Amino acid sequence: MSLQEKVMAEMKAAMRAKDSVKLEALRAVKGAILLANTESSSKDGLTEEEEMKLLQKLVKQRKDSAQIYKEQGREDLAEPELAQAEVIEQFLPEQMGEAEIEAKVEEIIAKTGASGMQDMGKVMGMATGELAGKADGKTISMIVRKKLA
Repeated sequence: MSLQEKVMAEMKAAMRAKDSVKLEALRAVKGAILLANTESSSKDGLTEEEEMKLLQKLVKQRKDSAQIYKEQGREDLAEPELAQAEVIEQFLPEQMGEAEIEAKVEEIIAKTGASGMQDMGKVMGMATGELAGKADGKTISMIVRKKLA
């Protein structure tokens, strides 16, 4: 079952349950998928990796918006954004913990022979490729900086 089919099935369930927050989040996912499909040059649609990147982007947008709303003291607007982010995260694979990410980054540093900050680009390239969909890029970057410093 493709991501689009899963989203459609969840949308139907949300409509039946009259869950407006979940429905709004799923409609955003569906719209983003349709937009990405029209922009994509391949006829097969999005690859699984592209779908994961798209979902991560949507989650990040929701969390960033919620953070801004909280800074401005607008909890009433932040809560729906966080709820939507949770709905979208259901379609992402299990996220790795910091300890797991650290172990993977150490493994990559050993593999590449990186010794300092000048090798950060090389390590980040491999790390983001291997941890795509499983870890946030910001977290990966922070851990790589800490290990190479």
